[in-house]
Amino acid sequence: MAKWVYGFGGGSAEGRAGDRNLLGGKGANLAEMCSLGLPVPPGFTITTDVCTHFYANGRAYPAELEGQVEAALDKVGEITGRGFGDPQKLLLVSVRSGSRASMPGMMDTVLNLGLNDDTVEALAAESGDPRFAYDSYRRFIQMYSNVVLGLDHENFEEILEDEKGRLGFELDTELSASQWQDVIARYKVKVEEELGKPFPQDPAEQLWGAIGAVFSSWMNHRAITYRRLHDIPESWGTAVNVQAMVFGNMGDTSATGVAFTRNPSTGEKALYGEFLVNAQGEDVVAGIRTPQNITEKARVEAGSDKPSLQKVMPEAFAQLVEIANTLEGHYRDMQDLEFTIERGTLWMLQTRSGKRTAKAALRIAAEMAGEGLISREEAVGRIEPQSLDQLLHPTIDPKAERNVIGIGLPASPGAATGEIVFSSDEAEEMKSAGRKVILVRVETSPEDIHGMHAAEGILTTRGGMTSHAAVVARGMGKPCVSGAGSLRVDYRTGTLLAMGQSFSKGDIITIDGGTGQVLKGSVAMLQPELSGDFASIMEWADQIRRMKVRTNAETPADARMARSFGAEGIGLCRTEHMFFEGDRIVAMREMILADTEKGRRVALDKLLPMQRSDFAELFEIMAGLPVTIRLLDPPLHEFLPKTEEEIAEVAAVMGVDEDKLRHRTDALHEFNPMLGHRGCRLAVSYPEIAEMQARAIFEAAVEAGRETGDPVVPEIMVPLVGMMKELDFVKARIDAVAAAVMEEAGARIDYLVGTMIELPRAAIRAHVIAEAAEFFSFGTNDLTQTTFGISRDDASSFLETYRHKGVIEQDPFVSLDIDGVGELVRMAAEKGRATRSDIKLGICGEHGGDPASIGFCEEVGLDYVSCSPFRVPIARLAAAQAAVHKSG
Repeated sequence: MAKWVYGFGGGSAEGRAGDRNLLGGKGANLAEMCSLGLPVPPGFTITTDVCTHFYANGRAYPAELEGQVEAALDKVGEITGRGFGDPQKLLLVSVRSGSRASMPGMMDTVLNLGLNDDTVEALAAESGDPRFAYDSYRRFIQMYSNVVLGLDHENFEEILEDEKGRLGFELDTELSASQWQDVIARYKVKVEEELGKPFPQDPAEQLWGAIGAVFSSWMNHRAITYRRLHDIPESWGTAVNVQAMVFGNMGDTSATGVAFTRNPSTGEKALYGEFLVNAQGEDVVAGIRTPQNITEKARVEAGSDKPSLQKVMPEAFAQLVEIANTLEGHYRDMQDLEFTIERGTLWMLQTRSGKRTAKAALRIAAEMAGEGLISREEAVGRIEPQSLDQLLHPTIDPKAERNVIGIGLPASPGAATGEIVFSSDEAEEMKSAGRKVILVRVETSPEDIHGMHAAEGILTTRGGMTSHAAVVARGMGKPCVSGAGSLRVDYRTGTLLAMGQSFSKGDIITIDGGTGQVLKGSVAMLQPELSGDFASIMEWADQIRRMKVRTNAETPADARMARSFGAEGIGLCRTEHMFFEGDRIVAMREMILADTEKGRRVALDKLLPMQRSDFAELFEIMAGLPVTIRLLDPPLHEFLPKTEEEIAEVAAVMGVDEDKLRHRTDALHEFNPMLGHRGCRLAVSYPEIAEMQARAIFEAAVEAGRETGDPVVPEIMVPLVGMMKELDFVKARIDAVAAAVMEEAGARIDYLVGTMIELPRAAIRAHVIAEAAEFFSFGTNDLTQTTFGISRDDASSFLETYRHKGVIEQDPFVSLDIDGVGELVRMAAEKGRATRSDIKLGICGEHGGDPASIGFCEEVGLDYVSCSPFRVPIARLAAAQAAVHKSG
């Protein structure tokens, strides 16, 4: 017979801490605390398998469950000397959720279950405290009616506030037993009014109602949202924990509280938490009464005049300190504890690894390693890589009020406040005038680079997590919210419409790139700070990891920033981003408008010194570290004006005929530019472009090598290769230019020529392409697009629907699709190595900064990952964790 129920209590348990997948985190840890001999009220856990069965069978339970629950209840009664529903020796229970991943406050709890009109009198008689008994009964009616019967909590709060007002009371604790009886009578009337039937009196009916409510809460809106935000699979399910009640509301020798074995905000090694005298657990978090500090030190620091637990219940406090130390030592991690003191006796209700800020996580991990409690490898593994974003960008103060006017995708972390502007030129003008702006666009294009650079943050109404706005913003370290589809931008009237409100140029908004929220007005921020603990953890991570971490950078500012974050070279320099400023865009347009190769070469000669200077500076900053430069990739029409107004303006500046400019723009128009005349196809059609860029690279390498004394070995990357002959054609031009520059400079230049693998055909034919390519860099942004046949700029409109409906678990542009795109990467890596054993393999798409994708890169043995500058620390940490995981 299948076992659906596991008991604990009386110093033993049927489960252990390692059973969290079956018993949930709470159930597994209650069992573990029992096995450690700690004071835990007895109870039992209904497994997560029951939750799976519940949803797979039309919300029905396994046939054996009822009998197993009754047997477990009897066992609890035996340990406590009580009986469920027995008015002589009353056993009351709590019913709580407990998934394998901690989901604080997301699912439902019921306390004091088993009370009814008869048993409440038995509780009053046994406790000798009628006020406590009726307070417990009203709490049960309130909680059960909300959680199980579906009545709004406010129904009962209104009645209670009305009674307190009538009696002239401020606090719940001022009500007497008879006054609580009056409240209970009104509660019961309200339940019958709303539901057409009385509040349930049968304890067994109450219990099964609560068990069903907890299982049902796994699919409530807040739990679904929490799981989506924290990547917790729906299939895990929740367990249900039924436990004998202990009471913190039995007078002034009773209390309830929450404690952390270390400070969850700072990481300080000191017991931290709050408690309330004469209260139950929900009172501590409900904010109805102001909680008191646990330690005297914390009370003094907080300036509180309310006594600490250390002062009012010294014996229970001393026992709590001892248990906290035991649990932290046993679990070897900071613990989050829930406890109740019933008439001076301490009971432990929960322990779990405590949630903590990134700053606290670093300090706790570093200090625990220093204490010998954990190894350095474990310390590195304790830090959530994504959480480092908190340390690298300004974030919104958690205490700040948020007036949300829209929600998009959290495309680039950090928060920013500024005046709305709708064009990049406006952004630049206002920045130069010393004003802070948020660039608001329907979507951005490469021509918006200057405006994005000038803005504090970027907001777009279209585009996904790997749209132009998202990718560039991450590279710049700027906050970005993309795909905020509920917002409407009207360039003509210069307005942003959000939730029925209209915002104009100059109005203040705040964007939170960590949550995707758009907020009205300015909001208080917390500035980033990097501690010595950060440096220690990063140093240990670097000693552990195998893969190198490079950066995607094409500006000196980005390159220097990335170096400061520990980047070991440049894995992707997008040369097209260098062509959009000042004189460069003019020369670029002259080249595009030229009718002959000679005309194009004249324009390219103007660009040559600019490109050479750019590359030389990057080589000098990287000081001998590898630099991979991608030849021109986007289609040429991206460099030309779009609107009639822009065409007229550009024609006037360039001194060319408007019709000629318009005709050339029309001629270059493509129905699907992503699959059009771009990448190596441009180099085949116009080899003079690749030749100019190659010359700039080689001349810069000579110049930088002489300047720094560090030999420069440039890596030239040919984009969008699908056929061996394409690479052969372009590589021949590069080699010819290299030979010419070496002869002119009288210097030898070592260099590599490779390609981006961003087309399925290239992955399939990698063994052939590797005959010419000395390295592969997987451009997973485009490889994902071409594998799925999805445009990343348009995909956000339906990929979120796919997630909600369970078609996909993750946006494939955010975290690598291991089964499809990953299989192509694996295939290309194996085929490439089979042809060229020393081929260098890396990844330079946005996935290079995603921890889950980095884990896959370690698995297939890539040599490096490359990501935007602000994700370099995240990648360093994730690469170390991946190495530990693989070796383990």
